[in-house]
Amino acid sequence: MVSPSIHNGGMAKTRAQIARKHGPRAGGAAAPNPAAPRTPAKAQQNANMVVIAAVVASLFLFWYFHLLALGQMAQLAGGLTMPDMLFGGYDIAYISGLQGAMDPDALGQLSYLHKTAGTLFPLIFGIAWLLLVQVNVSRRPLRWMLWVPVLLFVVADLWENVAIDSMLAADLPDGGAVALASGLTIARWVLFGLSCISGLLAALLPAGLRGRPAEQVS
Repeated sequence: MVSPSIHNGGMAKTRAQIARKHGPRAGGAAAPNPAAPRTPAKAQQNANMVVIAAVVASLFLFWYFHLLALGQMAQLAGGLTMPDMLFGGYDIAYISGLQGAMDPDALGQLSYLHKTAGTLFPLIFGIAWLLLVQVNVSRRPLRWMLWVPVLLFVVADLWENVAIDSMLAADLPDGGAVALASGLTIARWVLFGLSCISGLLAALLPAGLRGRPAEQVS
């Protein structure tokens, strides 16, 4: 009876011998599986990269909208500051003077700015800060507590844009419209400050208070 090890007049090489001569793949060793599950460390690293990109984008939009674009708008209003930048609010007298200093083209440019960069900034900022809290805080009650000022800021900022445009579009400033827009401007800046604080707390609180860091953005 012919031995199974003999093939074509010679000894067949075992898998171990083939592997020693030609490498593990030739010996039938399993190749690494590219679909293997990500490790928690890798998932956390990917989530952090997404957060960093979103934060950088929101900071750029803050600079562009508040410091560059609104600053340039002041040049079209005789040097008067745009309502968005008046942290303490404003009154009818100020808005009346602003309307007198801005022609229809300037008012149209401000409205367009509100619809573009003025809308993108709160949305991108909100997404960035929600992700920042999500990635660093796993305790649900604390997470929602840190999310609340961010969500309220987004609503107040978007609403303020509409209120300011409506207020300035009127032929004569209306006391109720001015009060609403001014209140939203104050609320917006207060909530923006609280949102920044919530982001710092999410990143800097001791791990025991934040709970176990989230392994992935969900």
